[in-house]
Amino acid sequence: MKELCFPFDSQNILRRRPALRKQLLSDGTVRIKKKIAVLGGSTTDHAVAALELFLLNFGIEPEFYQSEYNKFYEDAVFGNPELESFAPDVIYIHTTSRNLTKLPAGPAVRPEQVERDLNEQFAYFRQVWESLMQRFNCPIIQNNFELPLFRHTGSYDCWGNTGHAAFIERLNVMLSDYARSVNGLYIHDINYLSAVCGLTNWHDTEAWYLYKYAMSTAVIPDLAYSLACIIKSLYGKNHKVIDLDLDNTLWGGVIGDDGQDGIEIGPETAVGQSFTEFQSFIRGYKDYGVLLAICSKNDEENALSGLEHPSSVLKKSDFVSIKANWEPKDRNIAESAQELNLGPDSFVFIDDNPAECAIVEGQLPMVQTIHSSSVHDAMYKLTRGGYFEVTSVSDDDLRRSEMYAANAQRAAQMKSFGSYADYLASLEMNAVICGFKPVYIQRITQLINKSNQFNLTTRRYTENEIQEVSQSSGHICLCGKLLDKFGDNGIVSVVIGRIDGDILHMELWLMSCRVLKRDMELAMLDELVRHAKEKGIRTIKGYYYKTPKNSMVAGLYGTLGFTPDEKHENGDSVWHLDLEGYQNRNKVIKILEKENEDEHK
Repeated sequence: MKELCFPFDSQNILRRRPALRKQLLSDGTVRIKKKIAVLGGSTTDHAVAALELFLLNFGIEPEFYQSEYNKFYEDAVFGNPELESFAPDVIYIHTTSRNLTKLPAGPAVRPEQVERDLNEQFAYFRQVWESLMQRFNCPIIQNNFELPLFRHTGSYDCWGNTGHAAFIERLNVMLSDYARSVNGLYIHDINYLSAVCGLTNWHDTEAWYLYKYAMSTAVIPDLAYSLACIIKSLYGKNHKVIDLDLDNTLWGGVIGDDGQDGIEIGPETAVGQSFTEFQSFIRGYKDYGVLLAICSKNDEENALSGLEHPSSVLKKSDFVSIKANWEPKDRNIAESAQELNLGPDSFVFIDDNPAECAIVEGQLPMVQTIHSSSVHDAMYKLTRGGYFEVTSVSDDDLRRSEMYAANAQRAAQMKSFGSYADYLASLEMNAVICGFKPVYIQRITQLINKSNQFNLTTRRYTENEIQEVSQSSGHICLCGKLLDKFGDNGIVSVVIGRIDGDILHMELWLMSCRVLKRDMELAMLDELVRHAKEKGIRTIKGYYYKTPKNSMVAGLYGTLGFTPDEKHENGDSVWHLDLEGYQNRNKVIKILEKENEDEHK
């Protein structure tokens, strides 16, 4: 829904919330359902109401628990039967600087006392997190703390021993340090959010005194949207690709008219400097695993000459797809999505031409469009839009662009073979299939929460849940890395089976879309059967739960030799495979021995 995309009209959202909610719930979208507990240090009703809208728009249907006013500590530390029975999927601790009780009382307070108070304040919140972690195996999101609007001592407040701003900034660092040291705790940066909204707009003493709102009602949608971006990232709802126009988007001028020497990029002019900064900013997204693509109405030769400009930060090799032609841009985006085996909803399209943005919006409404009226405007919208919100960074993220580029080489090679079997053999594929080693846990969690197309049950797991199930004697857990002559694809497949006597129930079976039709599913099945037989398993039960995105694997169990047991009208199905007499299916992938794994990591 466009009204809920950044930049949005906060007052319109607050005013039309019931109508927007009704419209979202009746639009036919299939959403994942999540329980979210909001433990508040202030009144949370408006924040929860706005959060619901943004989550619905992101494809998540939330159910909420709200603590009583300022009872976040009691609910967390002493427990609450209602919270226990709610069994949240996510816990959000909505505290602000209003909830800090150890701020220095005045200039007479000694440095050692400030240090004790700082540690005591941190310990207070740490007790909240650790108590919740012990009882709930779910992500916890904690606000950091915004700066005060009022101060006694001017700039001294940010660095003096008893300055409130200094205390808050030190406390925020302690929160960040702790979050990096544990799994499942995420910091919601309202310190940044309050600054970008403006402290004068953020703080509203009247709203606090009358209604116990910790911030102005005008910025509550900003808070809710920022929080929703973290939650949708946890559940794999991020975009994956930035698709960019070229002329007056990546450089100043029109390269077809001005030539390589005539476009503005580089330090010589103010305009050129701005586009250099923009290219560097975009390059930073690639460093975190976001794919870059080009969609430009241009001759390809001209487009490439622009990227070869000596001052261009971005080069041809930075892009996984380049569409420089005179076809409609919505058609080019759709083709890029198909070639990359991604949905159009993975794309963010940036163009300086509002007409082109409107056409893409009309033809591909699932694509997020950004009209770039200036370099500053585009960078700000990307920053605040939260399209690529990061909640974890794996080694595979850092190599994602390289992996997709290698896939393009594989696709090119496939065209030169007369048979698909010959093509697969030519890839010289090797696989490492093993249990959930600690080094792979983060990537496994990411893959589980992001994979939709080749995900038979679409069950989601937190990182802590993956660690627990990996150590369970009642489960068989396998992950698979696929390597070939073009490179390492990383962890691409995950299976989790629950042992029940001599039956193995498949709770999860998924594979990355990067390696579909490469016979990796056969290699995984062979290894799964081997492990199952070692544990006395006689039958594997497979489950397929239909979603709008995984129809392509509706018949997978059949192709693997399973026999159907149940087929339901909604598309769900249950299958079984008898292991007696099982013969390995994989013929083209070599399974590496354990002693050889390290050299392929």
